[in-house]
Amino acid sequence: MKKIAIITGASSGLGEEFTKQISKAYDYDEIWIIARRLEKLDALAQKINTEKNAKLIKPIAMDISSKDSVYTFKQLLEDEHESLGMVGSGIEIGLLINNAGFGTYGTFEESSLSKEMSMIDLNCTTLTGFCHIALPYLTKDSVIINTASLAAFLPLGNFAVYAASKAYVLSFSIALAAELKDKGVKVCALCPGSVSTEFANVASNGARKEVLGGIAPDKVVAHCIKLAFAGKRVALYRPKWRISAFLSRFIGRYMGARFTYLHNKRPHAPEDELAESFNLQ
Repeated sequence: MKKIAIITGASSGLGEEFTKQISKAYDYDEIWIIARRLEKLDALAQKINTEKNAKLIKPIAMDISSKDSVYTFKQLLEDEHESLGMVGSGIEIGLLINNAGFGTYGTFEESSLSKEMSMIDLNCTTLTGFCHIALPYLTKDSVIINTASLAAFLPLGNFAVYAASKAYVLSFSIALAAELKDKGVKVCALCPGSVSTEFANVASNGARKEVLGGIAPDKVVAHCIKLAFAGKRVALYRPKWRISAFLSRFIGRYMGARFTYLHNKRPHAPEDELAESFNLQ
């Protein structure tokens, strides 16, 4: 059997870092990296494949911000499995990392409706679909990592849809971990706080180039990989993130949303000014 790893949102940030670390430390026959920006995927694939002196990384340019992408993904897996089946083999998914996603800063009222709906499709619908499509190819000790957020633990004003979408990812991942435990499949929700990626630039439409207090993605990724393969269900790298997640249990949901609406204003440019900044991984 051909053992593969699949990483979405791999053109930058956490997804790119996942690709680098998985290619160095884990033994897969092929790593599929999926994102919209083919030139970035190709560059990453060429770099790693040259270092490995092998065709390990397979770049797949695909916009996965719609339901149709789930069925495209299904067809990709079926075609690969059937082509290998002709020679008496097939594929198994040893690792699935659903990392693609984005957020938006600002109140729900002033946000673009189409962008908020695309966010739900990408952060929730596609992630759910990819997990379901992957199930027949998972085996004992396969791992699923779903990128949620520290925002998953409490409703947030000025971040309403994003926080809600990530609360879904966290809840879904833990439930899936419970259902797949007897099959030996591990599921982990990565819940990062501020990390130095393109997230803030996209969420603010270019008004904030860097997230405040962001840390390097390599540490977050290394910690998550270690915990996921050890069977942990939630990965929170920094102690302050773990404390925040714990304390959220004692804060009323409405109180948390109201406080962040009043006091956590995030800069953002109007949609029509910097539409080109909307660039999913």
